[in-house]
Amino acid sequence: MSSNHHCELPMSRPSLVRIASALLVLSLASVPLASAGTNEAPFPTAAALCHHTAIAEEGFVPIGGIEQWVTIHGAHCDSPVVLFIHGGPGNPLSPFAAKVYGSWESRFTLVQWDQRGAGKTFGHNPGSAQASLSIEQMSQDGIALAQYLTAHLGQKKIILMGSSWGSVLAVHMAMARPDLFYAYVGSSQLVDGEQNASAAYRQALDRARRIGDTGSVTKLVALGAPPWTDPHSFGALRRITRRYEASASTAAPADWWQPAPAYTGTSVQQEEDAGEDYSYLQYVGKDGHGMFWQINLPALGGEFRIPVFLVQGAEDLNTVPPMTKHYFDTLHAPQKAYVLVPHTGHDPNVAMVDAQYRLLIQRVLPLTK
Repeated sequence: MSSNHHCELPMSRPSLVRIASALLVLSLASVPLASAGTNEAPFPTAAALCHHTAIAEEGFVPIGGIEQWVTIHGAHCDSPVVLFIHGGPGNPLSPFAAKVYGSWESRFTLVQWDQRGAGKTFGHNPGSAQASLSIEQMSQDGIALAQYLTAHLGQKKIILMGSSWGSVLAVHMAMARPDLFYAYVGSSQLVDGEQNASAAYRQALDRARRIGDTGSVTKLVALGAPPWTDPHSFGALRRITRRYEASASTAAPADWWQPAPAYTGTSVQQEEDAGEDYSYLQYVGKDGHGMFWQINLPALGGEFRIPVFLVQGAEDLNTVPPMTKHYFDTLHAPQKAYVLVPHTGHDPNVAMVDAQYRLLIQRVLPLTK
């Protein structure tokens, strides 16, 4: 793929819990590490102990004043590092990462992070339910984690990936600290909260009328165009757009969304659900003043100092392709590419994951050499 084109393709201070393979398991278990975002010299890092062996670490890392859940997995501990910034907010990838992205571990070290207010991070910090979330705070958390990873894993830079809500944080991170990242790979890119919602609403209403879905037309007309102050409005629209996306997209394998055993206990699931509810209300707001309405990536400017690659589902009715493509066209970057994936909606399926992987191998991996 050439540059600048549009193509269509078919831990805590006491210890970071380690589940390392073979030679690393005895060396790394219970070794204290420095806090993310500090200049403290850690005890032996994974980089210092790395001899081309596999790495598998899971635990809480101090980030932004609280302990946040981070997992690190790869077949070779010195492989390029990919940091995933999950969507939602409140929908961590960590319970599903092994099935969705596990095959990438042969070429990359994969890092999942349960953001502030989500998943195990929320469950570990029950007092956080009384706090407010902000784009600025969460993007700073992400930067602190990236700094931690470069030091802990002995990498000059890492690869940044963000999807949906995570794409907002990732752009803020890439703009603020391009020195930490080889490239940004975004999927289902959010651009502007109010404009995204308006575009999604218009496309859903147009489709409902075109196919004669009178029930959905009635619901959408009653809902009215955004902006909204009722947090239920988002869910009402998304239930309709999910149904339309499903009818035009290839579904992901069902087992992708079966959580790994470590995430299946009743208490863990309760924490996941509570975090999702909390994050959702922080996102949409009870009175129309949530984080979603503050999203405005064009206001950050269009100058990226790192390569930018966007992967977009052609059937996405949440972050609609025309809006993502228009944003892409305004960007200036050392390299950029826009990949439109057919038969794909907002959520990942095999085609989207394959497109992401091809970009990583063909366009990003050479940047890490």
